[in-house]
Amino acid sequence: MKRKYYKTGELSKIYKIGRDSLKYYEKLGLLNPTRDKNTYRMYTIKDICNLSLIKELRSLDFSMQRIKEYLKNRNIETTKKMLKEELSLIEQKLEELLTHKDSINQRLKSINNAIDNTNVNRIELIYINKRKAIARKTNGEFTENVDYLIQRLNENLEENFYILGNSNFGGVFDSKSIDRGVYNNYKSILCFIEDDSVRSNFILDEGYYVTYTYRGDYKQSSRVLPMMYKFIKANNYVVLGDPIEIYKIDIYETDTEDEYVTQVQIPVKLLMDC
Repeated sequence: MKRKYYKTGELSKIYKIGRDSLKYYEKLGLLNPTRDKNTYRMYTIKDICNLSLIKELRSLDFSMQRIKEYLKNRNIETTKKMLKEELSLIEQKLEELLTHKDSINQRLKSINNAIDNTNVNRIELIYINKRKAIARKTNGEFTENVDYLIQRLNENLEENFYILGNSNFGGVFDSKSIDRGVYNNYKSILCFIEDDSVRSNFILDEGYYVTYTYRGDYKQSSRVLPMMYKFIKANNYVVLGDPIEIYKIDIYETDTEDEYVTQVQIPVKLLMDC
């Protein structure tokens, strides 16, 4: 003989859902348990059906209001409409997951490149193509924590970016502070973005850059920048703009400072181009 009623504890155990949630659904009118002679809540097969639907729809982030509308007016037509909405949301989630997968693969590639294909502790002259970025200005009169600035930069983006393994973050030094012998002030923090993106508010022109990559604590600018400017002067290059530093591997990837990888870049014009 089929059972007609189920107790709160049974539903809570079967569906792995708290008693408070069951009471909340009851308050919304989504579940309608009766009471036995001991005033215990007793749920019907219809309540169980509704609870299954609630769990399914909540897993796809349907609002409680939308779920309530559907359960209060459930027929073939509204079910077909709801199923189409579910398919649309699933497609959206699949697209988000594929984007996340691509991002993870790119971040793994970035970490491997930083480890395997980086010349450390050597000044180099390299040609870099134009890069687009989103930048946020900082207060040049004091140094803010770089990681804090990265979080602030997130406010400028339409969607969240992934921090872990993302070597697209950088800081733009304040050249005027450097002239005064202050090497730890930034004009802005930036995040490089795809070439076809229309959200850019900062462009780094293509051309030659004097670069230096080092491991360890990324607060080594007071040592690195004077050395790079000395190299530029010795080779009669012309500085074209503010230095930038790129955080290839930092605190988001490792707690071991010796594993940090930072690259400083200074745009220059060669004597032959003058």
